[in-house]
Amino acid sequence: MVTFRKIAILLLRITISAALLVFLFKVNKIDIHALGADIKSADKALLLTGFIIFFLVYILGFLRWRMLLEAARIDIPIKRLITSFSGGIFFSIVLPSTIGGDVVKTADLAEHTRKAKEVIATVFLDRLSGYIGLVLVILPTLLWNRDLMRDKVVFSSISAIVIILVIILLVLFNKFIYSKITSFLAAPGAGRIKEAIKDLHYEIHIFQHRKKLIAYNLALSFIIQLIMPVSVYFIALSLGIKANFIAFLIFLPIIGAITLLPIAIGGLGLRESLFVVYFAKVGIAKQLALAMSLLSFSFVLFYGAVGGLIYVLTVHNRRLQHHQPPQIQQTSP
Repeated sequence: MVTFRKIAILLLRITISAALLVFLFKVNKIDIHALGADIKSADKALLLTGFIIFFLVYILGFLRWRMLLEAARIDIPIKRLITSFSGGIFFSIVLPSTIGGDVVKTADLAEHTRKAKEVIATVFLDRLSGYIGLVLVILPTLLWNRDLMRDKVVFSSISAIVIILVIILLVLFNKFIYSKITSFLAAPGAGRIKEAIKDLHYEIHIFQHRKKLIAYNLALSFIIQLIMPVSVYFIALSLGIKANFIAFLIFLPIIGAITLLPIAIGGLGLRESLFVVYFAKVGIAKQLALAMSLLSFSFVLFYGAVGGLIYVLTVHNRRLQHHQPPQIQQTSP
């Protein structure tokens, strides 16, 4: 029954992704042939620059997670860590939302280390620090563009993102709010949820006094959230789009936050719709905004495929080693 429900949910999200794309093309009257021509005519040198810059997101993301694992005293070989991280990259594009990969790398590393609670805490903090970095990029940037700040859609989106962050931080780090949440979860049937929150709360508080670690982590998150807009900006330049870079610093973090919602597979369909909606506010044609989104997604697909290849090959090798019969030492007569 559980397996059937999971398959049904997966099929539903695939359907949602397809429906969003169909709706996007139909409502906005996107010419597929013209879209293809725009993508083919993109400046290859500028695209390659954006592609290389995009890779820095994974390098810094890996270093950020490794930093948290070391602080949690989870000692793991670098090759094994790369395997879990690569698996996370791959599954983030085939599972619902961009956090699907987090679930996979958590399960993979928890099984390997036998420290599930600690691993879950590091993955959660890694994602949370990324979310904080996202807000740190948006808020000061928005002050530079008062027109966008007055836009109701942009303002409401950012307000929702900030409110969610404040709620999460209060639940995790405010003792009064935390006690109220746990008392609310004292109802029958909420035992597992309550224990999970308590375990996560305890593990996270281990990091509370590591101020230097937190500062480094947030600095990396801030840089990562800056890299994404830079990469997409080069994609825009390759398509001949001339727009204020400030818009990319505002819109890309918003789009990244919304695609965390487990609505569509890998955010596909949802992300493209958001590109069209937000970039239309700075005068970018819908067809070009869609081309930007698809080209940036092609970067994700490429790196995800490489991550999947690394994950599959290393898992295969580990299984071979695991099932290899022990060698019998021969003794001389």
